[in-house]
Amino acid sequence: MTSLPPKFDITREEIDRVVAAFYARIRSHPGLGPVFAAHVHEWPPHEAKVAGFWANAILHESSYDGNPLLVHREAGNVRPGMFETWLALFDQVLAQELRPDQARAWSALAHRIGRSLRAGVVERVKGPGGVPILR
Repeated sequence: MTSLPPKFDITREEIDRVVAAFYARIRSHPGLGPVFAAHVHEWPPHEAKVAGFWANAILHESSYDGNPLLVHREAGNVRPGMFETWLALFDQVLAQELRPDQARAWSALAHRIGRSLRAGVVERVKGPGGVPILR
């Protein structure tokens, strides 16, 4: 059995570094920090799980076991409009921590995943008459 090549040139150590830098930003963000703090009580295990998600998505590792869509749906305080802020912060971290080619490739993947998550949350977060609540 041959293993799949990474989606782009990056190491697991770089993934871990980006995830740690990103969550340092999240914890201090006035809008997103409280949303995460309501659910994440121990940051190192959370960061390890998210790094595993990205290692699976990029490096094809099998180090992640979870369902991000379900987690975001069940959180109760995640709103579709938050994804744009999340992605903007993530893009800033990527630009600071990685080479430009790595940052572009990971950003494109993150935006595709973010669109899917946002769509999944929009389907569940509706107001009267089925109108999506976007903020």
